[in-house]
Amino acid sequence: MTSKRVLVAYGTRHGATAGIAKQIGMTLREDGLDAVVLPADDVDDVRGYDAVVLGGALYAGRWSRKAKRCAERNVDYLKHRPVWLFSSGPLDRSAEEHDIPPVRAVAHQMERLGARQHATFGGSITEYTPGLVAKALARQGKGGDFRNPERIRAWAHHISAELADSD
Repeated sequence: MTSKRVLVAYGTRHGATAGIAKQIGMTLREDGLDAVVLPADDVDDVRGYDAVVLGGALYAGRWSRKAKRCAERNVDYLKHRPVWLFSSGPLDRSAEEHDIPPVRAVAHQMERLGARQHATFGGSITEYTPGLVAKALARQGKGGDFRNPERIRAWAHHISAELADSD
């Protein structure tokens, strides 16, 4: 039997969300799935995938425009396959301490796509993050890398288990 093909797409400005997506893809591959990780801007057709994980960075409480547009371009096909959504962004440990509900735009996409689940992961802004705002936050000590690799891997294993149960 061939393994299920899973697309992990992400919308990011500075790369933290891409890092989360790559970790998810790597974990899904470790679990025996054929996972492909792509920027959301590069996803024009999801028909070649059995399942999709779509993530976007949060900026000022708004989900990545790139992720949102990817969902809108593919809505007719996403509705007919398992979909999970994730957000990244809190620049503190809040995503570790409790489940953070999806922002309004993500909740709307979840309903529209029939997504199975949403997870929020911590974000990352360091002195190496490009952009004036990011550098200013890092200088003010408001940055840091709040992504938790163990939590990301656990969520990806959960996705793998759900896909295995649907065989």
